[in-house]
Amino acid sequence: MHFSCCIWALTGPENENLQRMAELGFGSIDIQPAMLATAESRGLAQRLGLSVSCVGASFGLPDGATLDSPDANARAAALAHMEKSLAHAATLGATAAYIIPGMDGSKEALQRYGDSVAATAEIAQQHGLTLGIEHFPGKALDTAAATLDFVRAVAHPNLYLLIDSGHIQMRGEDPAAIIRQAGERLSYVHLDDNDGVGDLHWALLDGVMSEASLRAIFAALDDIGYDGGVSLELSPRLPNAYAALAASREIVARCSELN
Repeated sequence: MHFSCCIWALTGPENENLQRMAELGFGSIDIQPAMLATAESRGLAQRLGLSVSCVGASFGLPDGATLDSPDANARAAALAHMEKSLAHAATLGATAAYIIPGMDGSKEALQRYGDSVAATAEIAQQHGLTLGIEHFPGKALDTAAATLDFVRAVAHPNLYLLIDSGHIQMRGEDPAAIIRQAGERLSYVHLDDNDGVGDLHWALLDGVMSEASLRAIFAALDDIGYDGGVSLELSPRLPNAYAALAASREIVARCSELN
């Protein structure tokens, strides 16, 4: 396993955020497709010893473009965005990418989404990245269990589940049980906390997450021999996001062998 942090947890100029990530002790970061777009920012990340772990490929989709759209042109636009995002991530040395579900949970929309996801997984594989689907409360794949079932139904060898601890809490699922059920179909882990109701992306242990439940997550990851990324994904709207990241990093170090 390796430890990372979603750089969008911080607001402000990108180069300043890179500096702050390094100050916090992170050696790995997750990006959105529009990030590290300049030679200056890429050079700074390299000098700071920040490697790119994962890209959130769904960020920044063109208006109207979705992977489940009934409009073939809109789906094609979404796939073109995925191709560009995955190619960018690959040039930065990333090994993982993820997408989120659409809003339409109908059988027809999920079929279109599955076809588009399989195509995206193939593109990711060509670029040397794994592709995960993040379960997302309120969207077509609302729970981790349903998303894992969907991943298995699509049955592309490069398609996986990304598990988000905060989303798990919102739906009352057992993260350790889901991790064990996923096994080799787990590609990435987001860590964040909340009140069990809202998608708040608080610092760890500031909500319903306990130290025991966090330790159980890491125990389950060890049990399945997980060797992917574990990334903090906190909200930039927190009163002091920098302090929240620092505190969460210390908690992860205490509850696991990651640092």
